[in-house]
Amino acid sequence: MENNKRPETMERITTKALADKFIEEQIAEVRAQVGDKKVLLALSGGVDSSVVAALLIKAIGKQLVCVHVNHGLMRKGESEAVIETFGKELDANLIYVDATDRFLDLLAGVSEPESKRKIIGAEFINVFADEARKLEGIAYLAQGTIYPDILESIKQAEGKKAVKSHHNVGGLPEDLQFELVEPLKFLFKDEVRVVGEALGLPHAMVYRQPFPGPGLGVRCLGAITRDRLHALREADAILREEFDNFGLAGKVWQYFIAVPDMKSVGVKDDSRYEGWPAIIRAVNTKDAMTATIEEVPYEVLHKVTNRITNEVEGINRVLFDLTPKPTGTIEWE
Repeated sequence: MENNKRPETMERITTKALADKFIEEQIAEVRAQVGDKKVLLALSGGVDSSVVAALLIKAIGKQLVCVHVNHGLMRKGESEAVIETFGKELDANLIYVDATDRFLDLLAGVSEPESKRKIIGAEFINVFADEARKLEGIAYLAQGTIYPDILESIKQAEGKKAVKSHHNVGGLPEDLQFELVEPLKFLFKDEVRVVGEALGLPHAMVYRQPFPGPGLGVRCLGAITRDRLHALREADAILREEFDNFGLAGKVWQYFIAVPDMKSVGVKDDSRYEGWPAIIRAVNTKDAMTATIEEVPYEVLHKVTNRITNEVEGINRVLFDLTPKPTGTIEWE
């Protein structure tokens, strides 16, 4: 527990000077921890793993091996963007693994959210272990764990239940074979962004839309099916495209679609049509511990609704989630 508690004397990172100091300290700590060994990094392409990658490149250079796992739960075009950005533009030592069938087969019929998260987390480690066996000298696993992940995955006081397990905290198997490298584990999301900019990462990358480690697996609510997952991916792409078109992409901290495992009656081509609802969630936050609801203009909601219900097979309704955090969480699962 003590190893997962942010030091009381740790100053909030709000300026470049404080970020530079943090970077220097973490570089020294990583070098002392790792020595001449290689480190395997789970690179999702999100803010947290991208900042970790930049920090570790400064600290240990080519000792870092980045692995991007496509678990079949990525947003539309996500893996392709990761390969383009990190493999080509940043010339990272990148290994791409398409494990779609491997993950979806394990998740088939699993509806309980915590079980899904732990299956995904455990299988991530299995995939990394498989990749590590192909390499020499891998002794460490780097992760983009941040402090809200820890706070939401452990009991903070007697009688309080964990909010949820994150794939990189509560989802890790007990027999983990790698020692962890987690340089951001005591930072909140806003601090991670300050550090990212201090490291010289592009602004667009640092302020990229957040995406959970389990991906669409926690937005395809209940037991995941490939047809509903496909509908979710297409609907989410429409939402992101229209938010960008209406200038909301840089205004709203996180926005996404969730699709539950339930159907309602609708009408299509003058016939009865049973389909899933697509639930829009759009929230603003600074530290991910609390969140407020963004008041999305009706013009945007009508456009998104019209496109999703007409372009996405299997969805016949669009809903808008008005619940702040608390009492809701940012994600539905």
